[in-house]
Amino acid sequence: MSNLRIAVDIGGTFTDICVLDETSGALRIAKIPSTKDPIDAAIGGVEKLGVDFSQVSLFAHGTTVATNALITRRLPHTAMVTTEGFRDVIEVGNSTKEDLWDTYDDNAAPYIRRRDRLTFVERTSSSGEVEIKIDTKAAVELALKIKRRGYKSVAVCFMNSFANPNNEREMKRILEKELPGVTVSNSADVLCEMFEHDRFSTAVVNAVLQPVVGEYAIRMQDRLRENGYSSDLLLLHSGGGVMTPKTVDRHAARLAASGIAAGAVASKYIANLCGFENSIGFDMGGTSTDVSLVFEGQPSVTREWMIEYGHPICFPSIDVKTIGAGGGSIAWIDEAGSLRNGPQSAGARPGPACYGQGGKQPTNTDANIALGRLGTGLAGGDLSLDRALAEEAIAKHVAAPLELGIIAASKAIIDVANANMADAIRLVSIMRGYDPRDFALVAFGGAGSLHGVALARDLSIPTVIVPPNPGVTSALGCLLVDIQHDLTAVHIVDTAKADPEAIEAVFKELESEAHLRLEHEGVAPSDRVMQRSIDMRYGGQWRALSISVPAPFTSVAGAIEDFEQAHLREYNYKRDGAALEIFRLNVTAIGLSPKAELQHFEPTTIEVNPVTNRAVVFDDVAQSLTTPIYNRDSLHTGFSIEGPCIIEQLDATTLIPPQATVSVDAWLNLIISV
Repeated sequence: MSNLRIAVDIGGTFTDICVLDETSGALRIAKIPSTKDPIDAAIGGVEKLGVDFSQVSLFAHGTTVATNALITRRLPHTAMVTTEGFRDVIEVGNSTKEDLWDTYDDNAAPYIRRRDRLTFVERTSSSGEVEIKIDTKAAVELALKIKRRGYKSVAVCFMNSFANPNNEREMKRILEKELPGVTVSNSADVLCEMFEHDRFSTAVVNAVLQPVVGEYAIRMQDRLRENGYSSDLLLLHSGGGVMTPKTVDRHAARLAASGIAAGAVASKYIANLCGFENSIGFDMGGTSTDVSLVFEGQPSVTREWMIEYGHPICFPSIDVKTIGAGGGSIAWIDEAGSLRNGPQSAGARPGPACYGQGGKQPTNTDANIALGRLGTGLAGGDLSLDRALAEEAIAKHVAAPLELGIIAASKAIIDVANANMADAIRLVSIMRGYDPRDFALVAFGGAGSLHGVALARDLSIPTVIVPPNPGVTSALGCLLVDIQHDLTAVHIVDTAKADPEAIEAVFKELESEAHLRLEHEGVAPSDRVMQRSIDMRYGGQWRALSISVPAPFTSVAGAIEDFEQAHLREYNYKRDGAALEIFRLNVTAIGLSPKAELQHFEPTTIEVNPVTNRAVVFDDVAQSLTTPIYNRDSLHTGFSIEGPCIIEQLDATTLIPPQATVSVDAWLNLIISV
């Protein structure tokens, strides 16, 4: 009987694996080095845990394949077919760049070169009237040119196709007929968006990734079948849901932030287990830190994100802020003599100075070991840390230039790193009208639990939650999601003239398409959920806010009231009596998948003793304190202790400073009262 659920999160350095037993809720984990072919690490890691694939009921997967393809530009030869006169839309963009004041800084080059952007005579008005139809003979000649040049994929991006996609769809029909084996993406079918740069850019990303992701998904599915797995492979996408290989090639761009979304999903789930509807996810790894926010049980969502600036991907995505702050982030002195931290990283090789692998620059890991917060080993002792090398690097590059002692310099390194990460949390909370005092901080990743309490104190967050396996929490997120599709339709109308019946008709049309997609993926009607929302804005604005609405839609006045409250929270003001405009209608189609619960433990009164003691320097304490060190595997539900103490485990170290109390809940989460 199939009773195992497997989640695999493939990163650039490590592949994380979680195996959940549906019957008992027991969780097994593995962390193994990633391989040149990422599928080898995924299959090998599962086999290493002794799992029989025939006993697996669900295999969910987060991957960096799409992200890495965009970063490295290892992309298939792709063409763009666009309206005559508009071949440079994806290069001109919105005329901004990441650093507006740097004259010499240019945005990354488009994913499709100018010579590969082919123009075609056609025209659709902004009202949706087709003024120049597709000339079939000219379209066939264009297809022959594409064939001669050997393109593997094509993006069809016509002006105003959001209002009427007929010309795009006719071009796609002709190209697919004349070019068997070549994938074709239509901009309006990929993203029904009025702003042409956003729509064109998303369609281009989808086109360049279709062959990459489609081939990868098929190979992964085939390998799983060969090993005895009989269900569909589920691939996590940026919106916090999953899709099957049957639809992944149509929406390949959604996989460009697959792994990051997994951590945000897991953070939300862990916080909910602990009784918190409001939570902030804090995922600190070796190179970067990802921060996400959940308010009243719903994650914050963005409609514009990008791997490289200037090339937006406008599918709805869980909003995750990433900064260059991790255990391997390098501390350095700038030209003005100020201490900085990151975004440069020592990476896995050579790594921090304390690794003894040739790294000479001081990192956050070096500062933590110099302060006694880390022991002399990581990953269960597989990696030895040399405190003398850490102190040598800190002395040369930080302490001496700033005329500080080793301890003071180490604390300064950590203070700067914490300030950077606290600013990232402020961006997703305070800057958007949320009070951190109303949230719990979920600290995970390899280094999150070392810094979590310090950040919570800085931001007045009362509670920190550390999951049972912080280092592989992102993989766990892959087990906690449903099949999800996001559909949109541009519907621009003043609220004073809006007709609820017309809006309801558009919603029903979107839901009809959503049901077809879920049916294609084998989701039973009883397991389908449709969530509606409306994007609204004040007249004259171009940025909109998304407001949830019920089905059937009957009240424009109710949507206006919800919008004004959301605008007040987001921007700290509202414009009473100002004209409002409906911009876009959205449907999120969810195919529910059954979810197993994590193992629940009863409290016990077994005495737990520290395995050793160590001198540790804490914030706001001048001298080191003799601090008990506990092995997390020995902690049980009901255990509680006041700091200072340190809790060590295979994949993370948790720092409990003085005047903080830690307890273990029924799911073995650490609950730290700050």
